[in-house]
Amino acid sequence: MPRKPRFFVSGIPTHVVQRGNNRQAIFFAENDYRVYLDWIAEAARRWECAVHAYVLMTNHVHLLVTPQDREGISRLMQYVGRRYVPYINHAYGRTGTLWEGRFKSSLVQARSYLLACYRYIESNPIRAGMVEAAVDYAWSSYRGNALGEENPILSAHADYLALGRSDSERRRAYRALFATHLDQDTITQVRECLQTGTPLGNDRFRVQIEQALGRPVGFSRRGRPKKPVAEDGTANRSSADQVPLKGLGRI
Repeated sequence: MPRKPRFFVSGIPTHVVQRGNNRQAIFFAENDYRVYLDWIAEAARRWECAVHAYVLMTNHVHLLVTPQDREGISRLMQYVGRRYVPYINHAYGRTGTLWEGRFKSSLVQARSYLLACYRYIESNPIRAGMVEAAVDYAWSSYRGNALGEENPILSAHADYLALGRSDSERRRAYRALFATHLDQDTITQVRECLQTGTPLGNDRFRVQIEQALGRPVGFSRRGRPKKPVAEDGTANRSSADQVPLKGLGRI
């Protein structure tokens, strides 16, 4: 069966997930998380990728990244993988593959779906039953985005900056987004887009991506259309969310 192609556009945020082989662990001790994050930070600088959010779970990783060019994310993931896998194999006397094939990704529409993706990523430990609140999990970007904890990996996206006029106002607004859980429709939509490589956004966003790339992307959705997502990451009953795509001229 042919592999699904992945699509990247310069300046467009992308949700990336990579899982351990057969859903097995990829982190075994605290130092493993630290080493992985150090290489993510180094790779992001080298390949000019802005990392907005992340979570390192026991057996998989989520990243929200905006690349400066179409090759940036692939290079970032290759750079980290080529260092992390030998590190794990040497540290734990193991051999063979660590990852479950290639990483998966989905382009994310800014101003409409991006903050929902932030929430999806940083709420992973809550949905997994590992913690009761995002702040209680050490290996995510939540404390940096919500509390201002120093984090050299993070780069603020314009949607995050638009939450307030000052750092404290933005952080307060960001914490308020986590006062309620994401609705199940949004969670399902994020997962489906990752699985199929379909852009996470409205129909116009997908059409613009396809026009920019000159080819169809992902798969058409079946059944009733999903509700659009408002700027606060909640379901929005209005369908007027038609935001022009930016950055396509640089691909």
